[in-house]
Amino acid sequence: MTVFSRLKRLGFTALISSLLMFSLSSNTFAKEGITLTYYIAADEIEWDYAPTGQNKIMGRDFNEDENVFVKQQNNRIGKTYIKSIYREYTDASFKTLKTRTAEWEHLGYLGPIVRAGVGDTIKITFKNNLSIPASMHPHGVFYTKSSEGAMYNDGTSGADKADDMVKPNATHHYEWLVPERAGPGPNDPSSIVWMYHSHVSSPMATNSGLIGPIIISKESGGYASDIDREFITLFTVTDENDTYYIDQNIEKYTNGVEDADDDDFYESNLMHGMNGYVYGNQPGLTMHKGERTRWYLIGMGTEVDLHTPHWHGHTVLHNGNRVDVMELMPASLKTVDMTLDNEGTWLYHCHVNDHIKAGMLSLFTVLPEKK
Repeated sequence: MTVFSRLKRLGFTALISSLLMFSLSSNTFAKEGITLTYYIAADEIEWDYAPTGQNKIMGRDFNEDENVFVKQQNNRIGKTYIKSIYREYTDASFKTLKTRTAEWEHLGYLGPIVRAGVGDTIKITFKNNLSIPASMHPHGVFYTKSSEGAMYNDGTSGADKADDMVKPNATHHYEWLVPERAGPGPNDPSSIVWMYHSHVSSPMATNSGLIGPIIISKESGGYASDIDREFITLFTVTDENDTYYIDQNIEKYTNGVEDADDDDFYESNLMHGMNGYVYGNQPGLTMHKGERTRWYLIGMGTEVDLHTPHWHGHTVLHNGNRVDVMELMPASLKTVDMTLDNEGTWLYHCHVNDHIKAGMLSLFTVLPEKK
């Protein structure tokens, strides 16, 4: 029996976590890193999937088929929903939101980027400003039970259980380490994408909007020096029927729905979006010819969420393969590189036919080279 097994039998779960963390930081990290601190809250907002009120892909008003998803009617919610999202604050007082720059305008309802490099430590002070429990569960990085952020019968208790479900108005401190196995692999570029999301009723939480990106680079700090621009895109059919707020949305945006299980009403709440935007309403996908860009792709959702992101006018490199279409399944994460050589405004969309019709499309613009 190992020392850890003996300690566990004696009930020293918290001590085991500390010893494991110390062991990892002492033996696994190839280099000494830095500590990056984030202040992130779960907040309730109103979200508009099509803020321009138009189909920007076609440059016109929405037609009858598109209005199924975006037009508010007596028995249809329309394009605006109450949601919960992660937002970053400047400090532990959680009084001042951290400004999101124009470079990251395209993130939409995605949470703030949690960024680090191999050897670094991520410390997050998380505050739950919602009326329902929430958490932060990461993919890829190293965490002990007190920082897993997932609620299930794992045999833990006390401090190792407090992270699972952070109550309304409560705060929890998460600590995630970045060993080599959390960073880019042998066939990866110099940085890769993971994600975090609430794992309290995970499907309902992510449909409600509680999801964000993690970027891990080979270099400490999380920035890759061999690229000029980064873009992050979540492809998902957000099921607004299965959120914490469906009853509130019906009450606020309709005159009452007789049958919330009606097929037509259900279909109208399936928002086929990219970062929470439909029909080309996603802003900020602007870049310059000659720039080395990195695209981080995130898939999420159900069995209908088989996505095939496609860039018009350009190709990308994925693990040494040159393609212009990628494959994404729920909870899959891909990182691809693109060298911009073709000026103009180009279509960027999922190539699944039903998803095209329902609005999973954006535009990206390549401007002339910077002088």
